[in-house]
Amino acid sequence: MNPIQWLFDAQLHIGDQVILWREVIGNLFGLASALGGMRRKVWAWPVGILGNALLFTVFLGAVFHTPNPINLYGQAGRQLMFIAVSVYGWYQWRAARNSQAHVAVAPHWATNRVRVFLGLGMVAGTLILTPIFRALGSFEPVWADAWIFMGSLLATYGMAKGWTEFWLIWVAVDVVGVPLLVSAGYYASAVLYLFYGVFTLTGFVVWMRVQRRRRGLVEAELRGTA
Repeated sequence: MNPIQWLFDAQLHIGDQVILWREVIGNLFGLASALGGMRRKVWAWPVGILGNALLFTVFLGAVFHTPNPINLYGQAGRQLMFIAVSVYGWYQWRAARNSQAHVAVAPHWATNRVRVFLGLGMVAGTLILTPIFRALGSFEPVWADAWIFMGSLLATYGMAKGWTEFWLIWVAVDVVGVPLLVSAGYYASAVLYLFYGVFTLTGFVVWMRVQRRRRGLVEAELRGTA
């Protein structure tokens, strides 16, 4: 059996529960990507893309005939969205790193206008996507699947732009994602989401400190040239 076929079929049995190894590995790639994002490393983007490709096959359980025959179209669709936005983020961070600053991204607060856009986009996107996902036959409550999709889209875009608030959007995603994944039987992803919730708060604090330190250096330079 070749490695790809093994990865596709391998299962982890815990009691009477069956968990796909690619669900575990895909989420570990996602965790590694989040860690790289917190440290502002460009490699966070391609690592995340690998995890997204694996998880896309996991969340279409009925399509790929997995032991858990439940389709979460929002979860599956967001993996494709992640890949698209990650290519953009990868390009943005590489371009920034190759500039004179030599850093992948400089954390900063979004403007009030952008914050309003993010909030309205989260709510409006959820309302629009809910009937679409329901028509496709996504697992109930469908609004939660739509919420996770929109939050993931906005958070990933915010990470690419360097907005420190993107970590808080992930918290909002995790709060809804954990109970949805548990009810749908995706236990490995639920556990990782629970861990992500703590991790994203840590990432938020780390980016705030980087932002303050950077602002302090700029102010010191201005005082020195005054």
